[in-house]
Amino acid sequence: MTALDDKVNQHFPGLVVRKDLVKVVKGNAIVPSYVLEYLLGQYCATNDELSIQSGIETVKEILRKHYVHRNEAGLVRSNIREKGRYKVIDKIGVALNDKNDTYEASFANLGINKVLVSSDTVKKHPKLLVGGVWCICDVEYEHSDDKNASPWIMGSLKPIQLSSFDYEAYLAARNQFTTDEWIDLLIQSVGFNPEMFGRRSKLIQLVRLIPFVERNYNLIELGPKGTGKSHIYSEFSPHGILISGGEVTVPKLFVNNSSGKIGLVGYWDVVAFDEFAGRQKKVDKALVDIMKNYMANKSFSRGVETLGAEASMVFVGNTKHNVPYMLKHTDLFDELPEKYYDSAFIDRLHAYIPGWEVEVIRGEMFSNGYGFVVDYLAEILRHMRNDDFSDRYKDFFELSSGISTRDRDGINKTFSGLMKILFPGGGASEQDVEEILKLAIEGRKRVKDQLMRIDATYPDVDFSYRSKDGRNVVVSTLEESEYPEHYYRRARGAQQPAINDEQNTSAVPETEAKPDAHEDGRQKNEPRETHRVFSENQKGVTYDTLFGPYLDGASKIVVTDPYIRLFYQVRNLMEFIETVVKHKAAEDEVEVHLVTMLDDFKGEQQMTNLTAIETACSAIGVKFTWEFDGTGTIHARHIKTDTGWKISLDRGLDIFQPYEMNDAFSLANRLQQFRGLKTFEITYLRDAGQVP
Repeated sequence: MTALDDKVNQHFPGLVVRKDLVKVVKGNAIVPSYVLEYLLGQYCATNDELSIQSGIETVKEILRKHYVHRNEAGLVRSNIREKGRYKVIDKIGVALNDKNDTYEASFANLGINKVLVSSDTVKKHPKLLVGGVWCICDVEYEHSDDKNASPWIMGSLKPIQLSSFDYEAYLAARNQFTTDEWIDLLIQSVGFNPEMFGRRSKLIQLVRLIPFVERNYNLIELGPKGTGKSHIYSEFSPHGILISGGEVTVPKLFVNNSSGKIGLVGYWDVVAFDEFAGRQKKVDKALVDIMKNYMANKSFSRGVETLGAEASMVFVGNTKHNVPYMLKHTDLFDELPEKYYDSAFIDRLHAYIPGWEVEVIRGEMFSNGYGFVVDYLAEILRHMRNDDFSDRYKDFFELSSGISTRDRDGINKTFSGLMKILFPGGGASEQDVEEILKLAIEGRKRVKDQLMRIDATYPDVDFSYRSKDGRNVVVSTLEESEYPEHYYRRARGAQQPAINDEQNTSAVPETEAKPDAHEDGRQKNEPRETHRVFSENQKGVTYDTLFGPYLDGASKIVVTDPYIRLFYQVRNLMEFIETVVKHKAAEDEVEVHLVTMLDDFKGEQQMTNLTAIETACSAIGVKFTWEFDGTGTIHARHIKTDTGWKISLDRGLDIFQPYEMNDAFSLANRLQQFRGLKTFEITYLRDAGQVP
């Protein structure tokens, strides 16, 4: 257990569970994670290993006896008949039989229907009427000579979700965690290992939770497949429902005018549309029109009557092309179905999650640490839908007056949602508030910037904010910084911005680095003194473009980095030496000397790896040597050359996010430009002193 796991169990006893247990108990049961965690929360919410093992066996026994597998439904039905009553775990939906004036349930896996349900049960659990709910319930069998009577009768029923919680205790416990610890706890609660994600990537994951905590929030995420876009909405909460984008109708989603039955938006906190992308998908235009009105006004019409609802709308789908292709040829909404590719619909989206920044899910990304039992966290988030944190940045910052009301609403709702998730009891510092505000502005800016490419009537917007001390900050999206030559294209008929180097620089914060593929010739071929800042998740950066021009002509290079210890760090060093080889003539020799620290635990393996580099370099004109600093005082990381350059690196060579190093067919493994970056800064200084 980590220190965070210990702390979590201390302050949230009985409300957290080890996240790897879900896989242990799931087996071949096709059941949402929140159902399994509900059971684990009853029997395994502890850090005592013996209790956990005993609880696992109990949960497995419950699933074995009561969870209904479709291929064993006949056996379970027989058990119910023979015993007269039997407890099952299944997804149950209820419909009104208006001819008999009775409510009748259907069991998804058990395969029975017309099961009589009392009116009191339906009144207590109205979600049974729409979409169905996972429940633990008793089913009775009572044969009758009446051919029209169903032998199945529902006894006691309990939806699989938390019945009560102490919100004040939740707030008090939150105050015991730092911001970083709390973010990591939430990431573990979602099921991911926080060590595999950078700060920005963690926050992007948490943006997916905003629809659960914010009423009438409209969110879209488009990106490559396999990044877990729909996982949150199908597995995380009993208050959200995931439906196929192609299976939606007006009666199912909003209201059936003939029966008066309210659709999904009246019963669920979050309605998510899976596989929403696809240009050729057939869509009912009437549905799009009603949805646009609902997303804008929180209401929809039923004949002459107007009804309201609070469900947030989420749209997730896969993209076929990468970001630079979309920016050059179309836009970031290119994959929307044709009838949704409408400026009025798009304008109603509060935020756009950049799905291309989210890594494809790999096995090592999943957590085996402790996180909240998800139905507990789901109830907490639902409780906070009543709160409004949208004005909590105003003590520190003021949005630009050029931001329209609709843009401001999108920013405020995203900001409010993240604040409730991260700082439910308040206490955010100015730095915390600014980080969340920038992410909220970026989410809405991504929507608006693409609208200006689609519809010429949309004007440019100044997405900036001002601090109380007069500091003005212009917010940019990451793809704006990476691909400025494609990003600023406007719709036909709109005034096209004249983009040159000077404007590109002003469009990006002064310290924000543009990717190397788009830099001018002087930056590539003529090394100069400068300072550069790179953003998390940025791609297209390599050691060749970072260091190559500064290594030209050098015969001796000293790399000082105390953290060349683990395998991936030594591999980084080897890739740096590859850059040295590319920038030296075949007939020249270059000395590369490393100053680092001896690993306290794996020092022998560390020396073995460094010796392997020395052996590999001996045949290619590179003399590699190293020394371990015995003082234990080196902290700064830098590279010095005998040509007078000093390159200061706040992260040393460790600039890349984790990637799959064992996959020979992964481009990120083979080519650095396909790896996401960590946030880092680099400073190039001339005449910093000759290398001895």
